[in-house]
Amino acid sequence: MSRVCSVCGKGRMSGNAVSHSNRKTRRSWAPNVQKVKVNTPSGGVQEVYVCARCLRSGKVDRA
Repeated sequence: MSRVCSVCGKGRMSGNAVSHSNRKTRRSWAPNVQKVKVNTPSGGVQEVYVCARCLRSGKVDRA
């Protein structure tokens, strides 16, 4: 399973790491994704990946 937020879909981004001499190499940025237990609408509990922003803003109903 990839580390993508199940609420907002935030995932890994890519770009260039630029050195002092202006050389470019590819690098990636990973989101702050936590594995949390969430209450599902059917009444069960499921472990999903949720980013810190969605946790902080209260977009998930934690178990």
